[in-house]
Amino acid sequence: MRKMIRRALISVSDKSEIKKILPILKKFKVEILSSGGTYSYIRNSGFKCIDVAEYTNFKEILDGRVKTLHPQIHAEILFKRNNKKHVSQMKHKKFKNIDLVIVNFYPFEKTVLKTNNENTIIENIDIGGPSLVRSAAKNFKNVTVITSNYQLDSLIREMSINKGSTSLKFRKELSQEAFSETAYYDTNISKYFNKIVSVRYPKKITFNGLLVNKLRYGENPHQSGAFYSKDNFDELEKLNGKELSYNNYNDIYFGLDIINSLPKGIGTTIIKHANPSGVSINKRQLLSFKQAFNCDPVSAFGGVIVCNYKINYETAKEIYKNFFEVVVAKNFTTDALSILRKKKNLRIIKNKQKNGLNEIVFKTLSKNFILQNSDNNNFNKKNFKIVSKKKPSKKMFSDLIFAFNICRFVKSNAIVLTNNNSTVGIGSGQPSRLDSCEIAINKMKKFNHKTENLVAASDAFFPFVDGIETLVQSGVKAVIQPYGSIRDKEIIKFANDTKTILVFSKTRHFRH
Repeated sequence: MRKMIRRALISVSDKSEIKKILPILKKFKVEILSSGGTYSYIRNSGFKCIDVAEYTNFKEILDGRVKTLHPQIHAEILFKRNNKKHVSQMKHKKFKNIDLVIVNFYPFEKTVLKTNNENTIIENIDIGGPSLVRSAAKNFKNVTVITSNYQLDSLIREMSINKGSTSLKFRKELSQEAFSETAYYDTNISKYFNKIVSVRYPKKITFNGLLVNKLRYGENPHQSGAFYSKDNFDELEKLNGKELSYNNYNDIYFGLDIINSLPKGIGTTIIKHANPSGVSINKRQLLSFKQAFNCDPVSAFGGVIVCNYKINYETAKEIYKNFFEVVVAKNFTTDALSILRKKKNLRIIKNKQKNGLNEIVFKTLSKNFILQNSDNNNFNKKNFKIVSKKKPSKKMFSDLIFAFNICRFVKSNAIVLTNNNSTVGIGSGQPSRLDSCEIAINKMKKFNHKTENLVAASDAFFPFVDGIETLVQSGVKAVIQPYGSIRDKEIIKFANDTKTILVFSKTRHFRH
């Protein structure tokens, strides 16, 4: 069902693209209503336009807070054209039709990013715009609604093909986008108020995001998928390779969480199925990569490299020797890019992330979901207590903290073995903590890692002595773990009896 456009209402905050629609409206003799800055812009562009204040005989008031919020305007948008009662009422009031509404909102989201001034932010909460859009979108059977500049080209094509009218299908699709736009806008406002009144878990909550790209498939080929961002996404710049997959994104951001948690220095992690296969800090980036890779070179096959440095030629050559899905770095030297690009399918990503720390973790549970604040606090010595008679050196304490930090990114139950700020064995995701110990030890032995100054971290306390006993028997000199077991005293006694350094953490770090 096509509807001819005879009268349009245009009220836009962003006027950068509005000029392109004016010629076709003129071509089909569409009468234009507008107000404020939009009215002036249209007139100054050489097109006829009627001021809404003149049209309704109601001048805007309250410093522009009330302009288009008028019964006549909304009646002309909302009335059912095929409803005799509605038509009769409109004739009685001498109201006309508004067939096209073009609106974009005050830049609330951008304003919040630019300033902390509450008055400025509040004045950028659009009232009239969303009201117009909701009215037009509700009456999509009769009214066309445009809410974004990118839709203008589609409107021009639609009107050109249909000689000044639009199809029902077109209007319905625009209506869907319009309600998504108002929902997105209102969610940003809601988030702002939640923040300023310190409400982390409100009684009702909504989430919003912008579509970055549709994925070929989801976690598996039979699943569909798409990637969304909370803002205009520009933090990952692809320099080479195929489009990123669901699993690529998942592993990249998991790797970024690890890298962002590391202390100052050169750090590398290799991710495989949302678990680190190796992590290392070293002043030399080549050694950092090699040590991360050598922790478990078998698991690293087809993995995702994430590092916090600019990859040079020497490191790129080493990466090139093996198969990886993705390489993420702060940047790449020209010669490093040259060698990595020889692998056509290798995704090479420049990380431009400014602040990678998540405030809230979201997890779905069937039709429900749970939220929690992120486990991303920085560790220091104050977070830990040495409970054994034997004390660690400054270097060993640093290695223990490194191990414990990495441990919180490993699926529970988790055990991490490290030596000189590099992982040498990782046991993850086992129902039994003892099994995780044995896996970590077996990994270390399999790849012939040095056991000198070997330390171990556990994401939760050892419920029995057998776990720490297994670690010590494998050459572990120091252990770090949360306290809280009814057998903590037994664990401490075992450590003292075996001259093992034991450090307790004040926090537990399950990751499921």
